[in-house]
Amino acid sequence: MELLILRRRKILAEKGRDLLEEKRDALIMEFRDVLEKMYKIREEVNESLKEAFKELSEVKMLIGPLILEEIANNIPQALELEVKMRNIMGVRVPLLKVKERQDQEVMLYSFIDTSSKLDTTIKKFREALRAILRLAEIEGAVRRLAEEIKKTKRRVNALKYVIIPKIENTIRYIEFYLEEMEREDFFRLKRIKSLLEKRSEERIEAAI
Repeated sequence: MELLILRRRKILAEKGRDLLEEKRDALIMEFRDVLEKMYKIREEVNESLKEAFKELSEVKMLIGPLILEEIANNIPQALELEVKMRNIMGVRVPLLKVKERQDQEVMLYSFIDTSSKLDTTIKKFREALRAILRLAEIEGAVRRLAEEIKKTKRRVNALKYVIIPKIENTIRYIEFYLEEMEREDFFRLKRIKSLLEKRSEERIEAAI
């Protein structure tokens, strides 16, 4: 009975190991894809910031740092951030959504003191911000996928190198024990048979 239970446990453990190995491999493939996207978005962020700061430098020269600072302090928040969660291969990762606030599109600065260059600068910084948020989202996904891969690997290794070998060793021990018992029973029965045959012969001889 115990042997039967152990054999079933071994089959279940092996199925669990196989499923976890499939999950691990799928997670690794997904992780590589997401990682590649992350590197591309990092390049986009660097390029966006480079362009935005270039525009800022030019505007600063046109209107001066004091006016620029005053305008910057009075520009309304035109973007709203919404944080949700999504599922990648059973792993919950953050999803950042940027919304435009339509009511804040009117700029609070005078066109007498500024130029269209400032509009371009603000636009560039908003583009850079969107790219940064996309990067933050994908970096969050990379971290969570990496954690899930580590966790899955640990579970695979526990089954592969600890649990299954332990069950197999126990099965071997029980099988060996049962074989020894069978062997002993066989020799015991053989001795009894031999003894009975000998007594039978003795009775026959005595009767003669």
